[in-house]
Amino acid sequence: METNLRFAKLHGLGNDFIVSRLPAGKTASRNSKSRSALPLRRLARAICQPHTGVGADGFLAVLPPRTRANDARVRFFNADGSEAEISGNGIRCVGGFLMKAGNRKKQLRIETLAGVKVLEAVQVEARRWQFRVGMGRPIFEPAKIPFAAKGAVPPVVGFPLRTKHGQHRVTVTSMGNPHCSLFVRSFDRVDWAAIGRELESHPYFPNRTNVEFVKVISRGEIEVRFWERGVGITASSGTGSCGAAVASILNGYTDRRVRVRTTAGTLSVDWPEQGEVVLTGPAEWIAEGVYSFAG
Repeated sequence: METNLRFAKLHGLGNDFIVSRLPAGKTASRNSKSRSALPLRRLARAICQPHTGVGADGFLAVLPPRTRANDARVRFFNADGSEAEISGNGIRCVGGFLMKAGNRKKQLRIETLAGVKVLEAVQVEARRWQFRVGMGRPIFEPAKIPFAAKGAVPPVVGFPLRTKHGQHRVTVTSMGNPHCSLFVRSFDRVDWAAIGRELESHPYFPNRTNVEFVKVISRGEIEVRFWERGVGITASSGTGSCGAAVASILNGYTDRRVRVRTTAGTLSVDWPEQGEVVLTGPAEWIAEGVYSFAG
């Protein structure tokens, strides 16, 4: 059966997403085997293909909220079809998508697998928005990340993790999705893509992990390269920037307000003591159209 799916494409600092609004009856829960629902994992793989699809880092399915207090529910899919709990750049793109569709509220409440996230629009233009997003408190308990190394105690800071490329001291956290952060002095002196590829599927990470390579610039600024779970190298990452900033703070390298340099621009991360992590960054409209999916 062929389905014509209306979509929009947006990006958050070069991290691009295809966003589509789906009615409740057109999709199913993660474990559902309903024949009438769109196979979202297969759809995500197909539509994210750069040559035979539209091409993107991920696919975001926007659904009706479960409660009236919220504005939407979102399921996040990586380019390989795997489902993620949350995406910091992706959720800002959803915010832009909703505002372009006519939602003029300055504050949006969006349901995700990592809980309800609140977005505040701090700058609104015709096709570009700046959002401040409450990302929640970081998770440090190894079982909840999950991180399965024996002897790991929270917070997991400077844990010696052996790889094919040598032993690396890593800081492991979760922003609703798992993160493994490594500190480097130079991106040119380490094969960070190869290390990221290996760490993503390391046995210590039962659900795989996102990997960040962090270079400390000053007490208020870091530069990061990202290997995203289910995607690979990306120009930026919202939750990855949060994970890198939290790791920098835990290791005592930075203060609690951090500018995060990516290859596509800068994000801002604030983590007040005893508070939640707040991510600030842009979302920008690229295009819209109709995708024919032979599901």
